[in-house]
Amino acid sequence: MVELGKSPHELLLVSGIGQASKLPHYLKCNTFNGLHGRMIPAAVGAKIANKELTVIAVGGDGDCYGEGTNHFIHNIRRNVDITLLLHNNQVYGLTKGQASPTSDLGFKTKVQVRGVEIPPLNPLALAIALDCSFVARGFAGEREHLSHLIVEAARHRGFALVDILQPCVIWNKVNTFKWYRDRVYQLGEGYDSGQRIPAFEKALEWGERIPLGIIYKNERPTFDEINPIMQGEPLWRRKTAKTAFKELYPI
Repeated sequence: MVELGKSPHELLLVSGIGQASKLPHYLKCNTFNGLHGRMIPAAVGAKIANKELTVIAVGGDGDCYGEGTNHFIHNIRRNVDITLLLHNNQVYGLTKGQASPTSDLGFKTKVQVRGVEIPPLNPLALAIALDCSFVARGFAGEREHLSHLIVEAARHRGFALVDILQPCVIWNKVNTFKWYRDRVYQLGEGYDSGQRIPAFEKALEWGERIPLGIIYKNERPTFDEINPIMQGEPLWRRKTAKTAFKELYPI
């Protein structure tokens, strides 16, 4: 936020429920802590009401890819100008370690005693399939690179996803810091994030090699640009005649 030149009052962090959602508690800015999986609707509502705010939603893989998948999908379609920082540790970290939508096949927990039997959700592939205008992946172990991705996502006009690989040291003994470190690599300067098919192929790359960086970027009209009512000054500043309410709710 310092690099973006944002003051605390210009930033809103919205979170759901989970360990990832503790992040706003450590920062000096506007915050809203909502329901499990429902951080995106609150973030979208705030952005629509005050388009001058920099709005960042924060959640986890269970929080957003599980409970809140519908909000994730449809606000990518709307292309609302918010950033989503998704802490992906491939497990439910707060609610005692059951498998999350991104847990790998065979991952064993106290609930999935035989191991996960259904294929994991691929959030990057899903986002690119929906033509999300900014799709990136970072790793908590590469902080400078991750900080750069967050800055670029916040600068982007439109829905920006940053999927962050982040080890859960308590409940996930498989996808550890070393497991990620041995596999992640940064996309080089020759990679073109504007090409959708190659980006989709990169999103499918998982296992022995896991790419980091801006996977896909596409400039397309944002929600406020295609809605005439949002043109001009922010909605919260506008005066609404009381007669409008009387027409909607006659007494």
